[in-house]
Amino acid sequence: MLGTPAALRVGTVRKLNFSGGPGALPDCVLEAASEAILEVPGQGLSLLGISHRSPWFRDVVEEAEANLRALLDLSRSYYVLFLQGGGTLQFSMIPMSLLRGRAQPADYLHTGYWSGKAIPEARREGAVNVVWSGEEEGFRRLPRESELAVSAAPEYLHYISNETVEGLQFHRVVGREDLTRICDMSSDFLSRRIDAGRFSLIYAHAQKNLGPAGVTVVLVREDLLERIPANLPAMLDFRNHVRMGSIYNTPPVFAIYVTMLITRWLRDEVGGLQAMERLNRAKAQRLYETIDSSQGFYAGRAAVPDRSLMNVAFTLPTAELNVRFVEQADAEGFAGLAGHRTLGGVRASLYNGVTLEAVEALCGFMDFFRERYRREAL
Repeated sequence: MLGTPAALRVGTVRKLNFSGGPGALPDCVLEAASEAILEVPGQGLSLLGISHRSPWFRDVVEEAEANLRALLDLSRSYYVLFLQGGGTLQFSMIPMSLLRGRAQPADYLHTGYWSGKAIPEARREGAVNVVWSGEEEGFRRLPRESELAVSAAPEYLHYISNETVEGLQFHRVVGREDLTRICDMSSDFLSRRIDAGRFSLIYAHAQKNLGPAGVTVVLVREDLLERIPANLPAMLDFRNHVRMGSIYNTPPVFAIYVTMLITRWLRDEVGGLQAMERLNRAKAQRLYETIDSSQGFYAGRAAVPDRSLMNVAFTLPTAELNVRFVEQADAEGFAGLAGHRTLGGVRASLYNGVTLEAVEALCGFMDFFRERYRREAL
């Protein structure tokens, strides 16, 4: 232990979770979920054993959908689906639905680790035009609109709104308004306001801001269903999930229930996405200020205009100090700060469930660590 001043310690009951995923959940949601694991109020059964065909669970799905529609002001021209397979399955399911057998290419942005995973899956189904890649620059920035080599009439444009590994986030909607715009919002969905009507399809797996791993929310505009080929496997056909109200097979009941609790928390406790965005901006600003005022001891990875509000990636002056920082932070109760295995360094993820007080405590630890070890960096 560093001997961190008591005011900066986070206690011994539970560490503060700054992991890139699964991320932190609000205490009130954890408490409600833990109660339901023992017994769902009024049902006499554990949440882990209750039937997915029960009227109670149908009510859960309907409330989760209603809460999402209210938070996003979502038009009835969109279906809300709760699917399995994570964002990774959507890398395949979307081009199977919208690119297979088509004459025109799909346009993809290559802005980081996860968008790099999506592109090969799309190429299994048809032609892909990479409209911009940041690979040669080490994925340290995002493109300006003028840099995009968009096709004249692509089947769709796909991009990731927030790259968790590199700490890059789009602070604008990408692409022309006449395009079929598809966005992976897995790591910043419900963290800020969006104009959902500007997208044809949005998908987001849960283990960042929505709940535990196991469920993926998909918002799909109804006209896209007309473009899906007829010969897809049943589980990979959006239309079957629409028809069955997200209960085509046994769904992840626990994950959907927690997602419902999260949407209820955002609606009733936080006060909506505008309030959530204000809080997330305050958290990110506090942490970036600590990095920027460290006289180079901490160095942010992403270009300043493209910095993520969700994932703050940074490094220390030496590889040894990076490792020491993560180890000693963990010993002091700050968990999940190791950078992604492909980049190393440090990454602090500030998802909705991370409180401003937790960020303040982390910044205090960072100041303390810098004062202790800055001489080693000279």
